Amino acid sequence: MNKLNFNTMPKSFFLVALFFVSIFSNAQSDTTKSSKSSTTYTFYIDGYYKSDFANKIENNKTSFTNSNKSLQLGMASLKVDQVIGKFAGTLDLGVGKRVEEFSYNDKGLAQNVKQAYISFAPNSVIKFTAGKWATHIGYELLDAYSNRNYSMSYGFSYGPFFHTGIKADIALGGKWAMMIGIAQPTDFVSSNSKDKILIAQLSTATKDDKLKAYLNYQGGKDKSQIDLVLNGVVNSQFAINYDGTIANIAGSNWTSNAFYFNYDPNAKFGFTLRSEYFNDSKSAVGVGTSIFQNTVSANIHLSKFTIIPELRFDNAKDKVFINNSNALTAGAGNFILAAVYKF
Repeated sequence: MNKLNFNTMPKSFFLVALFFVSIFSNAQSDTTKSSKSSTTYTFYIDGYYKSDFANKIENNKTSFTNSNKSLQLGMASLKVDQVIGKFAGTLDLGVGKRVEEFSYNDKGLAQNVKQAYISFAPNSVIKFTAGKWATHIGYELLDAYSNRNYSMSYGFSYGPFFHTGIKADIALGGKWAMMIGIAQPTDFVSSNSKDKILIAQLSTATKDDKLKAYLNYQGGKDKSQIDLVLNGVVNSQFAINYDGTIANIAGSNWTSNAFYFNYDPNAKFGFTLRSEYFNDSKSAVGVGTSIFQNTVSANIHLSKFTIIPELRFDNAKDKVFINNSNALTAGAGNFILAAVYKF
């Protein structure tokens, strides 16, 4: 059984973190009083215990929870955001299985860099950003504290994780905005490929922000993806979110349609039901079937801790899971108990 062992965290992670923190701190102290400057630090750590009902680790087909009956470190993360006048910089570092899967094309210390980018906003209309940043595509995010379900959707797991390149965010007036950029091939910091990808987003919202919409895109040679995210607030206790995506890879496509129903009776407690229909019947990403998954998660907030007990059930059109008799079956289920600490 694997055990959660904080002594196994790479010492280089902490050394690099301290190095960059000192740079940011010195930069802030050297700025003149006439320049607006600020520094924000975010630290979080998450861990989880997962039990597959058939005791088969092979039944896990999504990101970050590839374990069974063991206590696991998801990720420990330190993020530093520095703003100096019209310039800004972000360094986001992490250790753990979560960041290893996120930066799966990187090796060594580069794998611990979740995000590293600089921005320049000459005015209130446009902002330029260069570096590595988490993708704009999809509803779910890498950091566990940003999601209400601990396990990830199929749409997140088989979509892009991050982009490396340059982009421009442009305010179009009112609630309308757009982003457009050029990046390396998806999930690569560096690549010898001459084929780059176009990334884009068009967003808007109602006047009261109770409905927000994001139309997302990435496209390059033999690969493209269109994604729509809708965030709807019904009232102070209930919200509905939607993430729909279609991706084409060398002539084959996969799709995902996911609904997130959030209910928060009070500030200390909430429920989320995620219902997703994922279709990879053409085996564009190797799953080879369609799957309907439902995940029910509770969020229990205890000061800086969030406890997430979760039940998940996946039902496929074909027999792609394994039961406790080692026979193929169309269904699988598991239980997760996760804890997230953030400050």
